[in-house]
Amino acid sequence: MKEIIDFIKRAKHLIVFTGAGVSVLSGIKDFRGKNGLYKTMNAEKIFDLDVFKTDPSFYYKNTKEFIYGLDEKEPAVTHRVLSKLENAGYIKALITQNIDMLHQKAGSKNVIELHGSAKVHYCMSCGLETSESWVFEIARRGEVPKCKKCGGVLKPRITFFGEALPMNALNEAIKEARKADAIIVLGSSLTVYPAAAIPSYVVENGGKLMIVNDMPTPYDSYASLRYDDLATIFNYLEKEML
Repeated sequence: MKEIIDFIKRAKHLIVFTGAGVSVLSGIKDFRGKNGLYKTMNAEKIFDLDVFKTDPSFYYKNTKEFIYGLDEKEPAVTHRVLSKLENAGYIKALITQNIDMLHQKAGSKNVIELHGSAKVHYCMSCGLETSESWVFEIARRGEVPKCKKCGGVLKPRITFFGEALPMNALNEAIKEARKADAIIVLGSSLTVYPAAAIPSYVVENGGKLMIVNDMPTPYDSYASLRYDDLATIFNYLEKEML
């Protein structure tokens, strides 16, 4: 376990890449894990752009708790420790696939959201953006929020299947990965591209890779450190390093 601390302290430009697994300890289900959303619901259909355009109520009915109940969720030890490591100067950037905003809630500042979040919604008809609370209030009831300007359907700034990643976020993530000499991947299966390609930029430049995930990933053979249990690792770091 001491190798983890050495890994962090030796890095000159350390970045972190997180997936849904880091939020499991906050009571949020991941996607492809042992008890993930794909085991209980058709998550791909929920986040399918064509389905949303045809029937937006399907998304809102199925996410009233999963997405719009996130205010009730609190950061777990993973989020807290990552925030403290950034504040201590160890972590230069945190790149996340998550849409739950728990990294920011824990205090992380340089967070790059590759798949967006529900913090902002926009009108599918006129493009008007809003982050007002009334949208969440309607969505929590499983109803479809409508634009106050033109009456069009509001969609969250979450990247759905069939949509490109936000270019600014992707370019910023690649920029950080190219500068990094070490990357820690946490709670991600590294199977959803192009986000999953981020570690390759570090590895191809000779950087070190550490992975903590409860299932195998395509990058395991490139990792100099590989662990399964996030809670064990981050409880250890909180006690021994912070």
